[in-house]
Amino acid sequence: MSTSSHQHDTPTTLAIEIAIRLGVIFLILVWCFLILSPFISLIAWGAIIAVSLYKPFVKLVEKLGGRNKLAAGLVALIGVAIILLPLISLSTSLLESARELGAKITSNTLHIAPPTEAVKDWPVIGEKAYSFWQQASSDLTALLKKHPEQVATVGKKLVGAAAGAGIGALQFIVSLLIAVAFLSGAEAASKSMSRLARRLSPRDGDALLTMSVNTIRSVAVGVIGIAFIQGILGGLGMMAVGVPMAGVLALIIIILGIAQLPPLLVLLPAIIYVFSIESTGVAVVFMIWSILVSFSDMFLKPVLLGRGVDAPMIVILLGAIGGMLTAGIVGLFIGAVVLAVGYKLFQTWLERTEMQPVTTPAATVNNPET
Repeated sequence: MSTSSHQHDTPTTLAIEIAIRLGVIFLILVWCFLILSPFISLIAWGAIIAVSLYKPFVKLVEKLGGRNKLAAGLVALIGVAIILLPLISLSTSLLESARELGAKITSNTLHIAPPTEAVKDWPVIGEKAYSFWQQASSDLTALLKKHPEQVATVGKKLVGAAAGAGIGALQFIVSLLIAVAFLSGAEAASKSMSRLARRLSPRDGDALLTMSVNTIRSVAVGVIGIAFIQGILGGLGMMAVGVPMAGVLALIIIILGIAQLPPLLVLLPAIIYVFSIESTGVAVVFMIWSILVSFSDMFLKPVLLGRGVDAPMIVILLGAIGGMLTAGIVGLFIGAVVLAVGYKLFQTWLERTEMQPVTTPAATVNNPET
């Protein structure tokens, strides 16, 4: 009987059993991934927010006498107010601007100033741009009737942009609530992440986890946080003076801020526009506001940026753009952080590899015992 049992334990049988077990584990993991895939970006962004807010949250808990749930509720309430109100205002402004533009076009009350002769001197597109601009200034309604498909496409994109801003606000709120849940169980989450890091790398797990946390805080607070503040402040200023597409322009400011480019690249044309449509006093106030927003990073960085961002700006920029293309508005922020963390982990792995001693065949040959 034992001989028969021993005969069944052949290498082929063992290999088949291992393959079946690995296949079942793989199927379960894939199934879990498919179930969680709609929420992965929200969970990732919630984790990033939780890591960024952990230190302020601990201080808030101490001031409230250790009442963890009360601190979590305050963070959720303040966070929703900070995120929801400006984004709703900007998306509403974008939708109203699109409606006003459509109403003016329908009633033939939209007037465009004729082009100057200098437009003809523009390289490549000068003559066509001048002709198109001239037709738009003389009879805009007739010009739009010639291109109904293009007009409909632009209108759909404007409405879609406003709807996208609203969906983005909802995603931010859900991510914030996930972050609050993480903060409420911060100690348990920290222990779980430490165990996972040690499991993946017994020797360097804690060091890699600390490096990842520092990178997340540095990028999320020092780069994305400042860009988000500048985008919201710039968008609110443009909305107040009636600049069209304030929501879209605010998003462009955020992208420029992540790329470490000044918001003035967007606000300067807006200043010129406001001087052409508003009184001098209103335009001057908006210009001062725009300058303050553009240079606000000079005093925000010392306050928000605890340490320098080690990842190159091109890595952060590519992460932001790639994340936005794959996961929308939330992906704009997730991509920058995830790619920066991935870059730091890869860099650390290369440094660890260079530090390890390399054994050469000569060492074996020179050993008399071999």
